[in-house]
Amino acid sequence: MELEKEINQSKFRNEYQKMIINILFTAGWLNHHNSLKLKPHGISPQQFNVLRILRGQHPNPVTINLLQERMLDRMSNASRLVEKLRQKNLVERRVCERDRRAVDVIITDQGLAILAELDKVMIEWENECKVLSESEADTLNRLLNKLRG
Repeated sequence: MELEKEINQSKFRNEYQKMIINILFTAGWLNHHNSLKLKPHGISPQQFNVLRILRGQHPNPVTINLLQERMLDRMSNASRLVEKLRQKNLVERRVCERDRRAVDVIITDQGLAILAELDKVMIEWENECKVLSESEADTLNRLLNKLRG
């Protein structure tokens, strides 16, 4: 559906204003749908992001600082997210051997298992996005990269 109908606004100052509003609206739409896909599994989008980072580093441990640097939502509190995941037995926290003031985080087998389950959910969602051709998705990716500089 066109942005104008979605937000009930027929005029924009210019195409740049419309683009900014469209990107913000679409980001909210994507975040909402992402949350809906993850909710039945008891995982928030931010927790999912942490688990994916940990899986990418597995079997090596990761510091809270590295998680914070690599997260999609850099405003998230990585320590709080890790604690919630620890309570669900999806990650373990250990004192870092190199720096006793730091904490290492590692994904558990249970965390890897839930990600394997969520991989199927995410593939289904990717398939839903095939209203765009692969070439269109590539163009959109390049344009978004260009916009961020």
